[in-house]
Amino acid sequence: MAISEFEQHRYENLLKGFCEKQGPPPHLRDKLQWGFTVDSAKQTVELFEIRPYFAGPSRKVHNPIAKANYVKAQKAWKVYWMRGTGKWVGYELCPAVRTIEEFLKVVKEDAYCCFFG
Repeated sequence: MAISEFEQHRYENLLKGFCEKQGPPPHLRDKLQWGFTVDSAKQTVELFEIRPYFAGPSRKVHNPIAKANYVKAQKAWKVYWMRGTGKWVGYELCPAVRTIEEFLKVVKEDAYCCFFG
């Protein structure tokens, strides 16, 4: 079952606020920004960096930061981080959370330095 339109809108507002508050300061946002996607069909939310491509600054590159996937049977969001190999890996310290707010708290704390290095 897909994320409802109401939930999608709520998640987008939470993620937008998180990116604006926790992301790079306004004077750096032409060089580095944070963005997000909410995929209602796959029931996932993803945070990523947006920065200029090194070989051509007019082109933008998205570098994944964190991902949460909703598992309806468990009524929980599974938390993932992107390894250097380009594969999503479960976050061992906190493999699942109940809400998107908890997911954002885990990402902000980044106790294992997986999300931001």
